[in-house]
Amino acid sequence: MTRDSRTGLDVLSYDECLGLLAHSPIGRVAVHLNGHPPVIFPINYAFDEHNIVFRTDASSILHRAHQHTVAFEIDGIDRRYHLGWSVLVVGTVEEVTDRSELAALATLPLGPWAPGPKSQWMRIRPDTITGRSIPPHQHET
Repeated sequence: MTRDSRTGLDVLSYDECLGLLAHSPIGRVAVHLNGHPPVIFPINYAFDEHNIVFRTDASSILHRAHQHTVAFEIDGIDRRYHLGWSVLVVGTVEEVTDRSELAALATLPLGPWAPGPKSQWMRIRPDTITGRSIPPHQHET
């Protein structure tokens, strides 16, 4: 593992980032659309062939983010030992409309957590996937 000399954080490898993305059910999507302030939405998602897949409502800002660049983040912390990690995905959101793709996505363990219809399947195609972790350290007393 490489340490960032500027921040003192450990840089997670691409494969470590993929592993964390594959096993974390909740993340946050940051969206900035023209005419709207930047917003961040918590979502439950599935990780499918290096893509973030989620469901949303047809009238949501996330649905209107189709073909826009977004940031997606997951993280984990250990409050007791002051450890943690973060994975950041930057990519383009697209609506999934192909019937065969929709049929395949419907087999994923991804049901809506929040109330209301979530009929639109969306995918974030990553341009970059990076991650950092806070290394174990001596605590001051």
